[in-house]
Amino acid sequence: MSRRTVPLFLVGLVLLSVNLRPAAVSVGPILDELRAAFSMSPAAAGLLTSLPVLAFACFGALAPAAARRVGVHRTTLLALLALVAGLAGRTATSSEPVFLALSMLALAGMAVANVLLPSLVKLHYPDRVGPVTALYTTVLSVGLTAALVLTVPISDTFGGWRAGLGTWAALALLAVLPWVGLAARDRALEPAPRRIGFTDVARTRLGWAMAGFFGLQSLQAYAVFGWFATLWRDSGYSATTAGVLVGLLAATAIPFSLWLPAVLGRSRDPRRMLVAVVGCYPLGYLLLILAPHTLAVPAALLVGIGTTTFPLILTLIGLRSRTAEGTAALSAFTQATGYLIAGLGPFGIGLLHDASGGWTVPLVVLVALTVPQLLVGLRLARPRHLEDELAGSPSVEPSRR
Repeated sequence: MSRRTVPLFLVGLVLLSVNLRPAAVSVGPILDELRAAFSMSPAAAGLLTSLPVLAFACFGALAPAAARRVGVHRTTLLALLALVAGLAGRTATSSEPVFLALSMLALAGMAVANVLLPSLVKLHYPDRVGPVTALYTTVLSVGLTAALVLTVPISDTFGGWRAGLGTWAALALLAVLPWVGLAARDRALEPAPRRIGFTDVARTRLGWAMAGFFGLQSLQAYAVFGWFATLWRDSGYSATTAGVLVGLLAATAIPFSLWLPAVLGRSRDPRRMLVAVVGCYPLGYLLLILAPHTLAVPAALLVGIGTTTFPLILTLIGLRSRTAEGTAALSAFTQATGYLIAGLGPFGIGLLHDASGGWTVPLVVLVALTVPQLLVGLRLARPRHLEDELAGSPSVEPSRR
């Protein structure tokens, strides 16, 4: 990588990362306003909140094939342009079907870029996967927190939900600029492909273990961000305070996202770290079972730490593959398959809440799900690589260190 490309890639990485969650989470805080504006039925509102998971599962799997055909930097640029078009277009429409379609376009771009990020890090910084992953996952957490906390104030200040959503379109447009320069040098920045595909990963135990861990951690996160504001409102907090508590939960992940991936990248035995991070989930849930109002703040802090399993699994994607293309294929399989599991989270927790009439049963189920998540995480803590598991396949030529 040339000296000119290093700062360009880092700027592009930061601007891309900060845009990878607002498209998904900015709708939640203003969902009531959107339902009123479009006269949305409960089914349509449920579809809107499920679109992020559907986009990750459907479009994330296509990312490696697109990167092989077009180039990983050009594919990232196209994903960003889809994100901008979808975010900007949905602020101008008055049609519910068009709003849903443009939301899916934006989320498709987000899904493709999200899958390609680990391979971009592996390509540009193969020996610094941990620190660079820490950088982009921290910025990603900042973007998520900002979208959760700022969408409503922006909407209130500038005249409605269109301004609140349009802000994130403007931010995404800014991210396009460095990727235009990177896309122009695409082929010069990429090695010859070795043709590791989605189905190759599906034949490995590592791929399924990664997908299982990713799916279980995403299930927890989507359940938390989808329902905890309602949980705290039901416990006696106002809508504003409940939103602040969810913002606190999201913000707690920011410093840990900066620190933990770098530690994981240097660690020879990350099992204790994984036990400590995953263990924060059940501790936080138990506090909410005991006293959801009184213990809301420490519960939010503990669950927030638990959500940093997300940057840890992204770091492991880079550490458990030897090549950029292997990382892209492993990332696609891990995220596409994992998000199919994650989709059960908000839907299932909602059903359990309605059936039980409270939050104790859903929280007990979330506590129980941390057990298989931890067991799979401990399995992934043992060093092994995708290309080594594929060494016997005639369709793959694994790289050598």
